Amino acid sequence: MKQRRNKARKHRSLQVITLCISTAMVLILLGMVVLTVLTGRNLSQYAKENLTVTLVLSPETTEPEAQQLCNHVEKLRYISGINYVSKEEALKEGTKELGADPSEFIGENPFTASIELRLAADYANNDSIQWISKELKSLHGVSDVDYLKDLIDSVNKTLRKISLVLLVLAALLLVVSFSLINNTIKLSIYARRFSIHTMKLVGASWGFIRRPFLKRAILQGLVSSLLALIVLGGGVYALYCYAPDMAVFFDEKVLGITAAAVLLFGLIISLFCAWFSVNRFLRMKAGELYKI
Repeated sequence: MKQRRNKARKHRSLQVITLCISTAMVLILLGMVVLTVLTGRNLSQYAKENLTVTLVLSPETTEPEAQQLCNHVEKLRYISGINYVSKEEALKEGTKELGADPSEFIGENPFTASIELRLAADYANNDSIQWISKELKSLHGVSDVDYLKDLIDSVNKTLRKISLVLLVLAALLLVVSFSLINNTIKLSIYARRFSIHTMKLVGASWGFIRRPFLKRAILQGLVSSLLALIVLGGGVYALYCYAPDMAVFFDEKVLGITAAAVLLFGLIISLFCAWFSVNRFLRMKAGELYKI
């Protein structure tokens, strides 16, 4: 009798370990998708904010007037950053590219000062840049506004496609994750279907029967989530060590949302699946338990 109890305990322990590992593997996949979607959004914002619009200043614009213009432009709501290039700096860059100083042949500096603008991500599209360009051209001292229209169109189209693919993948994985975790929990409760029926026969209420299964589901969901977070954390750390520049996209907000999503999904889905499975067996009659 004692040997049977020990075997039963070992069998249950093995079931719990298998359930936690299976659930953790699904949560790891889910966490990877959440992490990819969030970092993809950061990447999109980073790419958009690094698209530059150049203000070409008039040749007669003085240095104090240029600095005053910089101060004014920097305060505009659609600007995330600026970089002022003086005539002297433009001459140095032109000399490097041409391999000779053009001012020696012309007799004066042919380059004009300019201001390189980085737009906020929400305004980094051609529709917004068109009216922004008109507004900037009306400023005193600005002779022209240059930007790469084709490049901006290409970047926005590519980012939209990537975002759509990631969202579809996330939705599909959410459905698959629910199905896998539900089947895993259902199998673990299936092994105790006769114990559920016995408790029901002796007069135990449905709430009393459900309680230990729900508590166990919460604990298993918590353990599975923690295992998944450890693996994901290790993966992010390894990626950071391999490519430190990726830290720009894996900020604290992204990591926090990913951890919360994995933890909440692990707890909620485990609790819901346990509730659903136990209720299924509670509604069955004795004869039906032998047929499934």
